Amino acid sequence: MKNVVVVGSQWGDEGKGKIVDWLSKEADVIVRFQGGHNAGHTLVIDGITYKLRLLPSGIVRSNKISIIGNGVVIDPWALIDEIDEIKSKGIMINENNLIISDSASLILPFHREMDETMEELAGKSKIGTTKRGIGPAYEDKIGRRSVRIMDLASEESLDKRLDSALSYHNVLRKGLGKEKLIKENLKIELLKIAQKILNFSQPVWKKIDEFKKKKKKILFEGAQGILLDVDHGTYPFVTSSNTVASSAATGSGCGPDSIGYVLGITKAYTTRVGAGPFPTELKDDIGDFLGNKGNEFGTVTSRKRRCGWFDAVLVRQTVKISGVNGIALTKLDVLDDLDEIKMCVAYEIDGKKIDYFPSNEYDQNKLKPIYRTYKGWKSSISGIKQFDQLPENAKIYINDLVNFIETKILCISTSPERNDTIFIRDPFSS
Repeated sequence: MKNVVVVGSQWGDEGKGKIVDWLSKEADVIVRFQGGHNAGHTLVIDGITYKLRLLPSGIVRSNKISIIGNGVVIDPWALIDEIDEIKSKGIMINENNLIISDSASLILPFHREMDETMEELAGKSKIGTTKRGIGPAYEDKIGRRSVRIMDLASEESLDKRLDSALSYHNVLRKGLGKEKLIKENLKIELLKIAQKILNFSQPVWKKIDEFKKKKKKILFEGAQGILLDVDHGTYPFVTSSNTVASSAATGSGCGPDSIGYVLGITKAYTTRVGAGPFPTELKDDIGDFLGNKGNEFGTVTSRKRRCGWFDAVLVRQTVKISGVNGIALTKLDVLDDLDEIKMCVAYEIDGKKIDYFPSNEYDQNKLKPIYRTYKGWKSSISGIKQFDQLPENAKIYINDLVNFIETKILCISTSPERNDTIFIRDPFSS
Protein backbone atom coordinates (compact mmCIF):
# COMPACT_ATOMS: atom_id res chain seq x y z
CA MET A 1 0.00 0.00 0.00
CA LYS A 2 1.24 3.48 -0.91
CA ASN A 3 0.11 6.91 0.23
CA VAL A 4 -0.66 9.17 -2.73
CA VAL A 5 0.07 12.84 -3.43
CA VAL A 6 -2.05 14.60 -6.05
CA VAL A 7 -0.63 17.67 -7.78
CA GLY A 8 -1.61 19.70 -10.82
CA SER A 9 0.94 19.32 -13.60
CA GLN A 10 0.14 22.63 -15.33
CA TRP A 11 -1.08 26.06 -14.12
CA GLY A 12 -3.89 24.66 -11.99
CA ASP A 13 -7.53 24.08 -12.97
CA GLU A 14 -6.66 20.63 -14.32
CA GLY A 15 -9.71 18.94 -12.81
CA LYS A 16 -8.15 17.79 -9.54
CA GLY A 17 -11.46 17.86 -7.70
CA LYS A 18 -13.04 15.00 -9.65
CA ILE A 19 -9.91 12.83 -9.54
CA VAL A 20 -9.32 13.43 -5.84
CA ASP A 21 -12.96 12.60 -5.20
CA TRP A 22 -12.49 9.28 -7.02
CA LEU A 23 -9.30 8.54 -5.07
CA SER A 24 -10.90 9.54 -1.77
CA LYS A 25 -13.34 6.66 -2.21
CA GLU A 26 -10.46 4.31 -1.45
CA ALA A 27 -8.46 6.59 0.86
CA ASP A 28 -9.09 6.78 4.60
CA VAL A 29 -7.56 10.22 5.17
CA ILE A 30 -7.45 13.23 2.79
CA VAL A 31 -4.99 16.07 3.52
CA ARG A 32 -4.73 19.63 2.11
CA PHE A 33 -1.11 20.70 2.53
CA GLN A 34 -0.64 24.16 0.91
CA GLY A 35 -2.42 27.18 -0.56
CA GLY A 36 -5.49 28.93 0.71
CA HIS A 37 -9.01 29.66 -0.47
CA ASN A 38 -7.64 30.78 -3.82
CA ALA A 39 -7.85 27.11 -4.82
CA GLY A 40 -11.09 25.94 -6.38
CA HIS A 41 -12.13 22.29 -6.70
CA THR A 42 -15.51 21.59 -8.27
CA LEU A 43 -17.21 18.24 -7.70
CA VAL A 44 -20.40 17.09 -9.43
CA ILE A 45 -21.98 14.20 -7.50
CA ASP A 46 -25.44 12.86 -8.29
CA GLY A 47 -26.29 16.14 -9.97
CA ILE A 48 -25.22 18.25 -6.97
CA THR A 49 -22.32 20.65 -7.46
CA TYR A 50 -19.88 21.23 -4.59
CA LYS A 51 -17.36 24.06 -4.86
CA LEU A 52 -14.53 23.57 -2.39
CA ARG A 53 -11.87 26.16 -1.62
CA LEU A 54 -10.32 25.18 1.71
CA LEU A 55 -11.99 21.90 2.60
CA PRO A 56 -10.37 18.73 1.23
CA SER A 57 -12.37 16.97 -1.48
CA GLY A 58 -12.89 13.95 0.78
CA ILE A 59 -15.25 15.97 2.99
CA VAL A 60 -18.20 15.04 0.76
CA ARG A 61 -17.71 11.33 1.47
CA SER A 62 -18.85 9.62 4.67
CA ASN A 63 -16.45 7.77 6.95
CA LYS A 64 -13.40 9.75 5.78
CA ILE A 65 -11.07 12.01 7.74
CA SER A 66 -10.33 15.39 6.13
CA ILE A 67 -7.28 17.36 7.29
CA ILE A 68 -6.14 20.94 6.66
CA GLY A 69 -2.40 20.96 7.26
CA ASN A 70 0.00 23.53 8.66
CA GLY A 71 1.11 24.52 5.13
CA VAL A 72 -2.32 26.02 4.37
CA VAL A 73 -3.12 29.65 5.19
CA ILE A 74 -6.68 29.95 6.47
CA ASP A 75 -9.19 32.77 6.29
CA PRO A 76 -11.30 31.76 9.32
CA TRP A 77 -14.42 33.56 8.14
CA ALA A 78 -14.15 32.01 4.67
CA LEU A 79 -13.68 28.58 6.25
CA ILE A 80 -16.76 28.96 8.45
CA ASP A 81 -18.82 30.09 5.44
CA GLU A 82 -17.61 27.12 3.38
CA ILE A 83 -18.42 24.66 6.16
CA ASP A 84 -21.92 26.12 6.47
CA GLU A 85 -22.40 26.00 2.68
CA ILE A 86 -21.39 22.33 2.42
CA LYS A 87 -23.50 21.44 5.47
CA SER A 88 -26.53 23.03 3.80
CA LYS A 89 -26.20 20.43 1.01
CA GLY A 90 -26.60 17.57 3.47
CA ILE A 91 -22.92 16.85 4.22
CA MET A 92 -22.01 16.18 7.86
CA ILE A 93 -18.97 18.09 9.13
CA ASN A 94 -17.76 17.84 12.73
CA GLU A 95 -14.58 17.36 14.77
CA ASN A 96 -14.69 13.61 13.99
CA ASN A 97 -14.22 14.02 10.22
CA LEU A 98 -12.44 17.40 9.96
CA ILE A 99 -9.08 18.22 11.58
CA ILE A 100 -7.29 21.56 11.24
CA SER A 101 -3.65 22.02 12.16
CA ASP A 102 -3.17 24.13 15.25
CA SER A 103 -0.06 25.64 13.65
CA ALA A 104 -1.75 26.83 10.44
CA SER A 105 -1.45 30.60 9.87
CA LEU A 106 -4.49 32.86 9.54
CA ILE A 107 -5.44 35.20 6.73
CA LEU A 108 -6.76 38.38 8.35
CA PRO A 109 -8.72 41.30 6.83
CA PHE A 110 -5.62 43.49 6.45
CA HIS A 111 -3.99 40.75 4.36
CA ARG A 112 -6.85 40.94 1.85
CA GLU A 113 -6.63 44.73 1.80
CA MET A 114 -2.86 44.64 1.27
CA ASP A 115 -3.26 42.08 -1.54
CA GLU A 116 -5.68 44.38 -3.36
CA THR A 117 -3.53 47.46 -2.77
CA MET A 118 -0.28 45.90 -4.03
CA GLU A 119 -1.99 44.50 -7.12
CA GLU A 120 -3.39 47.94 -7.94
CA LEU A 121 -0.01 49.59 -7.43
CA ALA A 122 1.65 47.06 -9.75
CA GLY A 123 -0.09 48.57 -12.79
CA LYS A 124 0.99 46.73 -15.95
CA SER A 125 3.08 44.35 -13.84
CA LYS A 126 0.06 42.82 -12.13
CA ILE A 127 0.43 39.17 -11.17
CA GLY A 128 -3.29 38.44 -11.42
CA THR A 129 -3.84 37.33 -7.82
CA THR A 130 -7.27 36.39 -6.50
CA LYS A 131 -6.93 39.29 -3.99
CA ARG A 132 -7.83 37.00 -1.10
CA GLY A 133 -4.80 37.84 1.04
CA ILE A 134 -2.92 34.60 0.36
CA GLY A 135 0.43 36.19 -0.55
CA PRO A 136 0.56 38.72 2.32
CA ALA A 137 -0.41 35.95 4.78
CA TYR A 138 2.48 33.79 3.59
CA GLU A 139 4.78 36.84 3.84
CA ASP A 140 3.81 37.24 7.48
CA LYS A 141 4.35 33.53 8.08
CA ILE A 142 7.88 33.67 6.68
CA GLY A 143 8.43 36.96 8.53
CA ARG A 144 7.51 35.20 11.82
CA ARG A 145 4.70 37.56 12.67
CA SER A 146 1.57 35.61 11.72
CA VAL A 147 -1.36 34.75 13.96
CA ARG A 148 -1.88 30.97 14.04
CA ILE A 149 -4.85 28.80 14.91
CA MET A 150 -3.37 27.95 18.32
CA ASP A 151 -3.27 31.65 19.25
CA LEU A 152 -7.07 31.79 19.22
CA ALA A 153 -7.11 29.62 22.36
CA SER A 154 -5.42 32.24 24.55
CA GLU A 155 -6.26 35.94 24.79
CA GLU A 156 -2.72 36.59 26.00
CA SER A 157 -1.20 34.77 23.03
CA LEU A 158 -3.58 36.48 20.61
CA ASP A 159 -2.60 39.89 22.02
CA LYS A 160 1.10 39.13 21.53
CA ARG A 161 0.71 37.85 17.96
CA LEU A 162 -1.54 40.73 16.90
CA ASP A 163 0.97 43.20 18.33
CA SER A 164 3.68 41.58 16.23
CA ALA A 165 1.63 41.63 13.01
CA LEU A 166 0.21 45.12 13.42
CA SER A 167 3.51 46.77 14.36
CA TYR A 168 4.67 45.77 10.88
CA HIS A 169 1.49 46.39 8.92
CA ASN A 170 0.75 49.78 10.46
CA VAL A 171 4.14 51.03 9.27
CA LEU A 172 3.25 49.88 5.75
CA ARG A 173 -0.19 51.40 5.97
CA LYS A 174 1.20 54.74 7.10
CA GLY A 175 3.44 54.84 4.03
CA LEU A 176 0.44 54.02 1.82
CA GLY A 177 -1.73 56.68 3.44
CA LYS A 178 -4.09 54.15 5.02
CA GLU A 179 -5.75 54.27 8.42
CA LYS A 180 -4.00 52.66 11.37
CA LEU A 181 -5.35 49.23 12.35
CA ILE A 182 -6.82 49.03 15.86
CA LYS A 183 -5.87 45.81 17.59
CA GLU A 184 -8.89 45.64 19.90
CA ASN A 185 -11.37 45.75 17.00
CA LEU A 186 -9.74 42.81 15.24
CA LYS A 187 -9.26 40.94 18.50
CA ILE A 188 -12.99 41.16 19.28
CA GLU A 189 -13.91 39.79 15.86
CA LEU A 190 -11.46 36.90 16.16
CA LEU A 191 -12.64 35.94 19.64
CA LYS A 192 -16.23 35.80 18.36
CA ILE A 193 -15.36 32.97 15.97
CA ALA A 194 -12.44 31.41 17.84
CA GLN A 195 -14.28 28.42 19.27
CA LYS A 196 -15.85 27.52 15.92
CA ILE A 197 -12.31 27.04 14.54
CA LEU A 198 -10.74 25.57 17.68
CA ASN A 199 -13.32 22.77 17.74
CA PHE A 200 -11.47 21.25 14.78
CA SER A 201 -7.92 22.09 15.90
CA GLN A 202 -5.32 19.39 16.68
CA PRO A 203 -1.60 18.73 16.17
CA VAL A 204 -1.91 17.33 12.66
CA TRP A 205 1.56 15.77 12.56
CA LYS A 206 0.58 13.61 15.54
CA LYS A 207 -2.70 12.51 13.97
CA ILE A 208 -1.00 11.58 10.69
CA ASP A 209 1.57 9.54 12.61
CA GLU A 210 -1.28 7.67 14.30
CA PHE A 211 -2.94 7.01 10.94
CA LYS A 212 0.34 5.73 9.47
CA LYS A 213 0.75 3.27 12.37
CA LYS A 214 -2.79 2.02 11.71
CA LYS A 215 -1.90 1.51 8.01
CA LYS A 216 -4.51 4.00 6.88
CA LYS A 217 -4.44 5.05 3.23
CA ILE A 218 -3.55 8.75 3.10
CA LEU A 219 -4.26 11.01 0.14
CA PHE A 220 -2.43 14.35 0.03
CA GLU A 221 -4.31 16.93 -2.04
CA GLY A 222 -2.40 19.80 -3.61
CA ALA A 223 -3.87 23.10 -4.78
CA GLN A 224 -3.01 25.15 -7.90
CA GLY A 225 -0.41 23.57 -10.22
CA ILE A 226 3.34 22.94 -10.35
CA LEU A 227 3.85 25.79 -12.83
CA LEU A 228 2.59 28.14 -10.11
CA ASP A 229 5.18 26.94 -7.58
CA VAL A 230 7.02 29.91 -6.08
CA ASP A 231 10.40 28.26 -6.84
CA HIS A 232 9.73 26.17 -9.94
CA GLY A 233 6.91 28.03 -11.67
CA THR A 234 6.73 30.98 -14.08
CA TYR A 235 8.11 33.46 -11.54
CA PRO A 236 6.95 36.12 -10.65
CA PHE A 237 3.56 34.99 -12.03
CA VAL A 238 3.19 32.29 -9.40
CA THR A 239 1.39 31.58 -6.16
CA SER A 240 3.03 32.18 -2.75
CA SER A 241 3.60 28.56 -1.75
CA ASN A 242 5.39 25.47 -2.99
CA THR A 243 2.96 23.37 -5.02
CA VAL A 244 5.28 20.45 -5.81
CA ALA A 245 4.66 17.00 -4.33
CA SER A 246 7.46 17.23 -1.76
CA SER A 247 5.50 20.02 -0.04
CA ALA A 248 3.06 17.40 1.19
CA ALA A 249 5.64 16.38 3.80
CA THR A 250 6.42 19.88 5.11
CA GLY A 251 2.84 21.11 4.76
CA SER A 252 1.37 18.37 6.94
CA GLY A 253 4.18 17.36 9.29
CA CYS A 254 5.11 13.94 7.98
CA GLY A 255 8.38 12.64 6.59
CA PRO A 256 9.11 12.18 2.88
CA ASP A 257 8.83 8.42 3.44
CA SER A 258 5.08 9.00 3.79
CA ILE A 259 4.83 9.67 0.06
CA GLY A 260 4.61 6.54 -2.05
CA TYR A 261 3.06 7.67 -5.34
CA VAL A 262 2.81 11.07 -7.03
CA LEU A 263 -0.14 11.55 -9.36
CA GLY A 264 -0.08 14.53 -11.74
CA ILE A 265 -3.47 15.77 -12.89
CA THR A 266 -3.06 16.76 -16.52
CA LYS A 267 -5.56 18.51 -18.78
CA ALA A 268 -5.65 17.37 -22.43
CA TYR A 269 -5.06 20.98 -23.45
CA THR A 270 -3.62 23.93 -21.50
CA THR A 271 -5.26 26.75 -19.54
CA ARG A 272 -4.06 29.58 -17.37
CA VAL A 273 -5.75 32.22 -15.19
CA GLY A 274 -4.21 35.64 -14.79
CA ALA A 275 -1.04 37.11 -16.24
CA GLY A 276 2.18 35.39 -17.22
CA PRO A 277 3.85 33.55 -20.11
CA PHE A 278 1.79 31.02 -22.07
CA PRO A 279 3.61 29.76 -25.21
CA THR A 280 0.71 27.76 -26.69
CA GLU A 281 -2.08 30.25 -25.96
CA LEU A 282 -4.73 30.47 -28.71
CA LYS A 283 -6.25 33.91 -29.20
CA ASP A 284 -8.60 32.71 -31.94
CA ASP A 285 -11.80 30.75 -32.52
CA ILE A 286 -10.23 27.50 -31.34
CA GLY A 287 -9.17 29.13 -28.09
CA ASP A 288 -12.71 30.41 -27.62
CA PHE A 289 -14.09 26.97 -28.45
CA LEU A 290 -11.91 25.27 -25.81
CA GLY A 291 -12.91 27.85 -23.22
CA ASN A 292 -16.64 27.57 -23.89
CA LYS A 293 -16.88 23.79 -24.25
CA GLY A 294 -14.52 23.19 -21.34
CA ASN A 295 -16.39 25.72 -19.17
CA GLU A 296 -13.09 27.40 -18.45
CA PHE A 297 -14.11 29.88 -15.81
CA GLY A 298 -12.45 30.06 -12.39
CA THR A 299 -14.24 28.33 -9.49
CA VAL A 300 -13.11 31.05 -7.08
CA THR A 301 -13.03 34.19 -9.24
CA SER A 302 -15.26 33.28 -12.25
CA ARG A 303 -12.50 34.77 -14.43
CA LYS A 304 -12.27 33.38 -17.96
CA ARG A 305 -9.24 31.13 -18.36
CA ARG A 306 -6.78 31.57 -21.21
CA CYS A 307 -6.73 28.44 -23.40
CA GLY A 308 -4.20 26.80 -25.71
CA TRP A 309 -2.84 23.54 -27.09
CA PHE A 310 -1.25 20.94 -24.84
CA ASP A 311 2.33 21.91 -23.97
CA ALA A 312 4.17 18.61 -23.61
CA VAL A 313 7.51 20.35 -22.97
CA LEU A 314 6.15 22.09 -19.90
CA VAL A 315 4.43 19.00 -18.53
CA ARG A 316 7.51 16.82 -19.04
CA GLN A 317 9.40 19.40 -17.00
CA THR A 318 6.88 19.40 -14.16
CA VAL A 319 6.85 15.59 -14.19
CA LYS A 320 10.59 15.63 -13.51
CA ILE A 321 10.52 18.44 -10.93
CA SER A 322 7.72 16.93 -8.86
CA GLY A 323 8.61 13.26 -9.27
CA VAL A 324 5.32 12.38 -10.95
CA ASN A 325 4.83 8.62 -11.23
CA GLY A 326 1.69 8.75 -13.38
CA ILE A 327 -0.93 11.13 -14.72
CA ALA A 328 -4.70 11.41 -14.72
CA LEU A 329 -5.69 12.87 -18.10
CA THR A 330 -8.73 15.15 -17.82
CA LYS A 331 -11.10 16.93 -20.22
CA LEU A 332 -10.19 14.78 -23.21
CA ASP A 333 -13.84 15.01 -24.27
CA VAL A 334 -13.47 18.77 -24.88
CA LEU A 335 -11.39 17.91 -27.98
CA ASP A 336 -14.11 15.67 -29.49
CA ASP A 337 -15.27 18.07 -32.23
CA LEU A 338 -11.93 19.33 -33.52
CA ASP A 339 -10.70 18.45 -37.02
CA GLU A 340 -7.10 18.52 -35.89
CA ILE A 341 -5.29 18.78 -32.57
CA LYS A 342 -1.81 20.10 -31.87
CA MET A 343 0.77 19.31 -29.20
CA CYS A 344 3.83 21.44 -28.44
CA VAL A 345 6.96 19.21 -28.49
CA ALA A 346 9.72 21.86 -28.52
CA TYR A 347 10.34 25.62 -28.61
CA GLU A 348 12.21 27.97 -30.86
CA ILE A 349 14.00 30.94 -29.31
CA ASP A 350 16.25 33.33 -31.22
CA GLY A 351 16.41 30.81 -34.08
CA LYS A 352 17.49 27.98 -31.77
CA LYS A 353 15.45 24.87 -30.91
CA ILE A 354 15.25 23.96 -27.21
CA ASP A 355 13.51 21.13 -25.34
CA TYR A 356 12.89 22.82 -21.97
CA PHE A 357 11.12 25.83 -20.49
CA PRO A 358 13.68 28.48 -19.45
CA SER A 359 13.56 30.12 -16.02
CA ASN A 360 14.03 33.70 -17.21
CA GLU A 361 10.79 35.62 -17.81
CA TYR A 362 12.34 37.51 -20.73
CA ASP A 363 13.21 34.24 -22.50
CA GLN A 364 9.82 32.72 -21.67
CA ASN A 365 8.04 35.51 -23.52
CA LYS A 366 10.14 34.93 -26.67
CA LEU A 367 9.33 31.22 -27.01
CA LYS A 368 7.67 30.02 -30.19
CA PRO A 369 6.04 26.59 -29.90
CA ILE A 370 6.94 23.80 -32.32
CA TYR A 371 3.88 21.63 -32.85
CA ARG A 372 3.10 18.05 -33.78
CA THR A 373 -0.32 17.83 -35.47
CA TYR A 374 -2.88 15.02 -34.98
CA LYS A 375 -6.13 14.14 -36.72
CA GLY A 376 -9.20 14.68 -34.53
CA TRP A 377 -11.53 11.78 -33.74
CA LYS A 378 -14.75 13.72 -34.46
CA SER A 379 -16.93 11.62 -32.17
CA SER A 380 -18.12 11.80 -28.58
CA ILE A 381 -16.11 9.92 -25.96
CA SER A 382 -18.39 10.97 -23.10
CA GLY A 383 -19.07 8.11 -20.74
CA ILE A 384 -16.53 5.67 -22.24
CA LYS A 385 -15.02 3.52 -19.47
CA GLN A 386 -12.58 1.28 -21.38
CA PHE A 387 -9.42 2.45 -23.16
CA ASP A 388 -10.00 0.06 -26.06
CA GLN A 389 -13.37 1.70 -26.73
CA LEU A 390 -11.79 5.09 -27.47
CA PRO A 391 -11.56 6.22 -31.12
CA GLU A 392 -8.26 5.24 -32.74
CA ASN A 393 -7.13 8.85 -33.20
CA ALA A 394 -7.79 9.55 -29.52
CA LYS A 395 -5.61 6.58 -28.55
CA ILE A 396 -2.80 7.80 -30.82
CA TYR A 397 -2.93 11.27 -29.20
CA ILE A 398 -2.92 9.85 -25.67
CA ASN A 399 -0.10 7.38 -26.30
CA ASP A 400 2.09 10.06 -27.89
CA LEU A 401 1.37 12.47 -25.04
CA VAL A 402 2.30 9.95 -22.35
CA ASN A 403 5.44 8.79 -24.16
CA PHE A 404 6.65 12.36 -24.67
CA ILE A 405 6.24 13.45 -21.05
CA GLU A 406 7.91 10.20 -19.95
CA THR A 407 5.46 8.82 -17.44
CA LYS A 408 2.55 6.38 -17.19
CA ILE A 409 -1.18 7.00 -17.43
CA LEU A 410 -3.38 6.11 -14.49
CA CYS A 411 -6.83 7.19 -15.64
CA ILE A 412 -8.68 9.24 -18.27
CA SER A 413 -11.67 11.45 -17.55
CA THR A 414 -14.29 11.38 -20.32
CA SER A 415 -16.81 13.86 -18.85
CA PRO A 416 -17.30 15.99 -15.70
CA GLU A 417 -19.43 13.24 -14.11
CA ARG A 418 -17.83 11.27 -11.28
CA ASN A 419 -18.26 7.85 -12.92
CA ASP A 420 -17.25 8.79 -16.48
CA THR A 421 -13.63 7.74 -16.08
CA ILE A 422 -11.37 5.11 -17.65
CA PHE A 423 -9.43 3.48 -14.80
CA ILE A 424 -6.16 1.85 -15.81
CA ARG A 425 -4.30 1.33 -12.52
CA ASP A 426 -4.72 1.96 -8.78
CA PRO A 427 -2.11 4.41 -7.40
CA PHE A 428 -2.46 3.07 -3.87
CA SER A 429 -1.13 -0.30 -5.03
CA SER A 430 1.03 0.80 -8.01
